[in-house]
Amino acid sequence: MTGVPYGGVMHVITGLGVGGAETMLASLAQAEAAAGQPPVVVSLTPGGPIAAQLEEAGIEVFDLGMVRGRPTPGALFKLRSLIRRFRPAVLQSWMYHANLMATGALSLSGLRRKTVHYWGIRCSDMDLDAYGWMFRAVVKAGGLFSAWPDAVTCNSEAGIAVHKALGYNPRRFLLVDNGIDIARFAPDPAARDTVRAEFEIAPETVVIATAARVDPMKDYANLLAALDQLQDVTAIVMGDGTEMLPDTPGLIRLGRCDRVAQVFAAADLIVSASAYGEGFSNAIAEGMACGLPAVATDVGDARRIVGDAGTIVEPRNSAILAAAIDALSRRPDRAETGRAARERIETLFSLERSVARFRELHREGI
Repeated sequence: MTGVPYGGVMHVITGLGVGGAETMLASLAQAEAAAGQPPVVVSLTPGGPIAAQLEEAGIEVFDLGMVRGRPTPGALFKLRSLIRRFRPAVLQSWMYHANLMATGALSLSGLRRKTVHYWGIRCSDMDLDAYGWMFRAVVKAGGLFSAWPDAVTCNSEAGIAVHKALGYNPRRFLLVDNGIDIARFAPDPAARDTVRAEFEIAPETVVIATAARVDPMKDYANLLAALDQLQDVTAIVMGDGTEMLPDTPGLIRLGRCDRVAQVFAAADLIVSASAYGEGFSNAIAEGMACGLPAVATDVGDARRIVGDAGTIVEPRNSAILAAAIDALSRRPDRAETGRAARERIETLFSLERSVARFRELHREGI
């Protein structure tokens, strides 16, 4: 593109690695491009699989060259220049750092009155003590500046409630659920057979699956402790860092995985053992879309996602988690519950619904 007025949507996000926010942005950006309104995507940090995916789809991606944990003042002015160059009608930022960076750059650009700005918050009750001082300062600053954007979008009811309690006071809070690609995440008997054969898992073995990076909020210690209490259960874990988890009987560690849907198809239950911080868990909803009943800790909007298609348990209690996994795996109506899980995601949390909600919101600004 040249420097001519653009007038579309610019997305600003902290990074373009693999995660729920990044995946949702990619789906939205590609839908916008398919509709003839390609957006511009700006990442604070360089690289990442999602960046390559967007570029392959013909979407312009820029990065500000920032390094996590290291202040980079020049990045603010680089983003200001991009805003002046493209003159977006809508600036949609994603996650704490990007929200603040976008607010500062838009203010310096001289285009604030011509650009609608929406913040995006993707988490709920973060245990801030588990993270460094810089992250805590960014979250606190978000509360101080939360009235600057035109609205704050959240992907969970829990996220809205938690941030109100943290002192966030925007002009509007808007709930926009994550959306699941129900064509990609679907029951797949052939993949089930293939993946089980690959890992030498017997057809009758109960398999639980988890997709989450290794992070304090995901509480893998809780999941591994629960696995120790279960007999004849295999757990397949996917996500950055999972390949480094302790070598435990019944545990298959895949690390970052590009075939999550196929692995889910080989499982019997989707399990989320998170301790805190989740907003809308993509992993729970993706597993359910694959026809898996869910066992999830009562964190974020897990209860709203799961409904009657699984079991919700208290966090940080491995005995209760193990008991819930065992009970649900033995239920005679487990297959029926799996079908109900799939139907719930199709009806309430499809990608089409989420994209439509974002595009409706962005059209208000354009």
